[in-house]
Amino acid sequence: MPNTPPAASATLSPPSAAVPPPASRHAVGVSNDEFRAALSRLAAGVVLVTAQEASLDPDDPQAPVGEDVGMTATAFMSVSLDPPLVLVSLREGSRMDDLLDEQPLWAVSVLSESQRHIAGRFAMKGRISDRLLFEDIPYVRGEATGAPLVGGALATLECRTEQRVEAGDHVLVIGRVLTASLPSADGGPLLYFRGRYRQVG
Repeated sequence: MPNTPPAASATLSPPSAAVPPPASRHAVGVSNDEFRAALSRLAAGVVLVTAQEASLDPDDPQAPVGEDVGMTATAFMSVSLDPPLVLVSLREGSRMDDLLDEQPLWAVSVLSESQRHIAGRFAMKGRISDRLLFEDIPYVRGEATGAPLVGGALATLECRTEQRVEAGDHVLVIGRVLTASLPSADGGPLLYFRGRYRQVG
């Protein structure tokens, strides 16, 4: 039987003295604005998640593949060393979420402080086609995934999806790291803090 406080404890404060919940809260928790404001104080690294659409004709190995797709993300983290796993959070129903629901291979480029323009370009709403977004950005194709790996990134990872977890209005995609490299040792990381891209120092 679970422990319960003595009945007398209920008389320590009369009902009229009960303290109402703070006005800033509502019945189901913090407001969207409060949540965003609090989490904006957590500095996060900025990455570009990329993937290549599967072959337009899966029955023909010579068929051309589809477009490259890219998405700026700050909700990215390491999960496990053995096996090497990482996690990225995607808005449910976004183009990247839909693609990675079908395509298990994807990549991550950890952006440097000099690559703010890349982060901004792939974070735009109502943006132009992905083909044009990649047009003047130097990149190589990952050997394990075929996904674009951005030139000058501090680090690049190629991944294969191991698990997808629905979490509210997002999907957490956990990937096994297939390759990891350090293309550039120059500069510091690109950070996102209080709604703006920042750099260390």
